[in-house]
Amino acid sequence: MPGTVLVHGLYHQPEHFTRVAEGLRASGVDVLVPELHRGSLAADTAAVQAAVDRLTEPPLALGHSYGGSVITGLRGVARLVYLAAFVPDEGESAASLGGASSRLRSAIEPRRDSFTRLDPGRALDVLYADCPEHLATWAVGLLRAQAPGCGRAVPERQSWKHAPSAYVVCAKDRAIDPELQRVMAARCGSVREWQTGHSPFVGRPDLVVDLVLELLATEAMSGRAAQAAGADGSAG
Repeated sequence: MPGTVLVHGLYHQPEHFTRVAEGLRASGVDVLVPELHRGSLAADTAAVQAAVDRLTEPPLALGHSYGGSVITGLRGVARLVYLAAFVPDEGESAASLGGASSRLRSAIEPRRDSFTRLDPGRALDVLYADCPEHLATWAVGLLRAQAPGCGRAVPERQSWKHAPSAYVVCAKDRAIDPELQRVMAARCGSVREWQTGHSPFVGRPDLVVDLVLELLATEAMSGRAAQAAGADGSAG
């Protein structure tokens, strides 16, 4: 079964994907969760590309929110999953596509070093309102400051034009307008819609695990079919 690379969004950390990664590993999936916060979209993409290149075969790459811009710039992936994420086309950035909702923008606070942070109370309401209270509190505690400019950067390539892709619209999202998500989802090969907020990997990790396992199984079946077709051709 191909491996999986999970890519978090702005202000987040790999630990936010802990419950999803644990569920996938329990099913025998090789999971990597690289850390972003490298200072730019190009540097973030390079860090995730290094994780992709460590795996023995092309993986499934799942990007959440800004993480969609990151996975859009990858090479050598078997399948892409955009989870309430940005799907930039040539010359587009997350910001130019519509960016954060007004509610999320109101939660952003500037710091003296040009970084920004999220107000904890407002972040809880915008990002984790539908999550159990203890998990929402845990997730807010993991949020970190964010360097400027990443959301305005443009990916160097559009991997969704070259690999199978799926989009998950989070219909109760308060951070990225669900209508904007539906517009971006039209660029992908398949679309799901969940009745969740922005962060189902915190409140409903089972949904994310089940989707990834389903898509990995599809990928594995496609690979076996291709091998069988090649074998038949050789025999002929």
